[in-house]
Amino acid sequence: MEVDDHLNSLKAPKSISSIIFDIFNHVLLGLFTLLCFFPIYYVFINTVSDNKLSSLGRVLFVPINIHFTNYVDVLKLQGLGQAAFMSVSRTVIGTLLTVICTSFLGYTLSKPKMWHRKLWYRFVIISMYFNAGVIPWFVTMKMLGLTNNFLGYILPGVISPFSLILFKTYVESLPGELEESAQLDGAGIIKTFALIVFPLCMPILATIAIFTSVGAWNSFIDTVLLMSKSQYFTLQFVLFQYLNEVNALATMIRQGTINYAQIDTSVMLTPTAVRLTVTMVVTFPILLIYPFFQKFFIKGIMIGAVKG
Repeated sequence: MEVDDHLNSLKAPKSISSIIFDIFNHVLLGLFTLLCFFPIYYVFINTVSDNKLSSLGRVLFVPINIHFTNYVDVLKLQGLGQAAFMSVSRTVIGTLLTVICTSFLGYTLSKPKMWHRKLWYRFVIISMYFNAGVIPWFVTMKMLGLTNNFLGYILPGVISPFSLILFKTYVESLPGELEESAQLDGAGIIKTFALIVFPLCMPILATIAIFTSVGAWNSFIDTVLLMSKSQYFTLQFVLFQYLNEVNALATMIRQGTINYAQIDTSVMLTPTAVRLTVTMVVTFPILLIYPFFQKFFIKGIMIGAVKG
């Protein structure tokens, strides 16, 4: 009877106030989505439009004289391939290690029988609020031999306190009977974690992976402070260099083309074209992550943030 009443209430016509609210809600969220999407769209249409018009700021909403010469020329820049490999490597390896190590530590800290678990938990969390500063951090990294070393990108972020909080809270919401049944069958803590807990935590693991991968991909301060050899430069650092030297860079690319007299001025690289194209090349790969993790993200962040 209650089910029928619920179905009838769903079929009942909406009131005028509900319709107005739905319209207002859709319009507001649509405008917000547009505001989030437009900057990326604006950068993209300027990279495929007439370079002269783009540098004059005349390409606003619709691309003009579409071409893809900018991407072909920018992808030929010296050091871009190595920088891309370095960014992908640090993002993939760093994300995997952070997810595994942070989740395992969060799992152990969720167990009441762990020795002084509250002490260790507070010890990790306090690092979110206090740090020694850039200079002591650099001195420590140098003493550990992590300057001009790929591990300098990986080891400092293996444990993420914020992600640890999310995972620990998520694990505490799982039924304890699942672990107890595995332990009765002889499974130890590592086997229980790997075969029982880890597969059940995919939503929160996807959330941690998104946070970690975006942070690793966008980071360039560690490159500035730790890396002086070009083989360790990341895409973000190369972008930083290009943005500082964009005028000279555009001149070098123009001089490297076949014959200046034969080049169409609408596709000839300008400082604005170089700046926007490199920005798009660096930004686009990380955008591909969200479609694969979106279905887990909302569930993971909600359950991981609310206990009970």
